[in-house]
Amino acid sequence: MKKKFLLSLSCVALLSTTSAVLAMPGKGAAPAAANASQPAEVLSGKVLETMNSGGYTYVNIQKKGGEKAWVAIPETAVKVGSQLSFSGGMEMVNFESKSLKRKFDKIIFAGGIVSGATAKAAAAEAPKDKAASPGSKGAAAAKDAKISVKKASGPNAATVQEAFANSAKLDKKKVVVRGKVVKVSAQIMGKNWVHLQDGTGSQAAGTHNLVCTSKDKVEVGDVVTMTGVLAKDKDFGAGYKYAVIVEDATFKK
Repeated sequence: MKKKFLLSLSCVALLSTTSAVLAMPGKGAAPAAANASQPAEVLSGKVLETMNSGGYTYVNIQKKGGEKAWVAIPETAVKVGSQLSFSGGMEMVNFESKSLKRKFDKIIFAGGIVSGATAKAAAAEAPKDKAASPGSKGAAAAKDAKISVKKASGPNAATVQEAFANSAKLDKKKVVVRGKVVKVSAQIMGKNWVHLQDGTGSQAAGTHNLVCTSKDKVEVGDVVTMTGVLAKDKDFGAGYKYAVIVEDATFKK
């Protein structure tokens, strides 16, 4: 059974139960998610091979233990033989690049190259539960467990807990949530994945952490008012599901 997801005017993803074949978009667009999972926050290794296509740079690296991996980042100058670290991204299984006319068993779409110091810091802060997808029950909680953010005002206002509790009623409707940014995964599927917490909800139940996808840029630690469209039981395929997610979000500080 196939599903279609329109991620941009030029990006269409086809999902099937046995494999995923994705069309690589033109320059500046981002790939769709299929058979995806969230890998570790930082991936490092020696560059064995690199190529540019469709606005992306594909890099084949050899990690410290000898394992090889493919990484794709927004088009960047990369030299064979260099030692590089990449920011956390999304692993795609059975990904086919139409522009390269090549299929990858596994490839990680990362936000870009990070410095050695940044890579060490990010690795130290990486969540232990690698199986958790952004916004899932196992998503990393904020280091400051005493978050307390006042609820937004207005008819569409909700706390993080209320967004989960009232998801059936709020499905496909605009919501306004005020919270603290506790995690940002940049430029995955062409969007920034922002985790908001306001001190409400249950970490054990996974109702304390609200994920929003957006073109806006925010930083961890920002207290923002988010406006977007809530989606209930969003399924991107291959078990990559969200009980609640807010899409096309905008943020005001």
